[in-house]
Amino acid sequence: MSRRDQQEAVAAVERAMVAIRRSQSRRSLSRMAPPDGDKPIDPTLFGVLDTIEADDRPCAVNDIAAALGVDQPRASRLALRAEEAGLVAREADPTDRRRTLLTLTGLGREQLDRTHRMRQALFAQVMADWPDADRTEFARLITTFVASFTALTTAAE
Repeated sequence: MSRRDQQEAVAAVERAMVAIRRSQSRRSLSRMAPPDGDKPIDPTLFGVLDTIEADDRPCAVNDIAAALGVDQPRASRLALRAEEAGLVAREADPTDRRRTLLTLTGLGREQLDRTHRMRQALFAQVMADWPDADRTEFARLITTFVASFTALTTAAE
C-alpha cells in the first residue's frame, strides 16, 4: 500500500469516527425507544452508570468526572441525579470513611441492560445484510482500534 493510500485510509477512518460521534449524539440515541417500548434512560445519567459498570467496582465521584471528562461539581450533580432516580446508591469507602462510593442498584443494572439490548439490536439491524465474516472482522478491528486509541490517549494524560 502506498503512502498516499495509507493517508487516505487514515482520513477515511477519521471521517467515519466523526460521523459515528455525530450519529450517536445524546439527542439521537435518547430519541430511540428501547425494544420494550419503555422510556429510554437519560443519556447523561447513562454515562454515570456506564462508568461504574466499566470499572466493575464502586466508583468515587472523581472517577466519574475523569471518565466523563467533566469537572467534579458536574460529576457530583450527575451522581446525585442518578441516586435520586434510584439508579445508584452511595456507600462508605472501606479504605477511607470520608469518601463515598457509587454502586449500581438493581434498577440501575436493569436500565443498563435495557440500553445495551437496545443498542445491540440497532447495531444488529445496521449489519443485518453483512456477511458473517465481515461482522466478525469489523468487531475485531474496531475493538483493536478502540483499545489502541484508549492506550494512546491514556498515556498522553
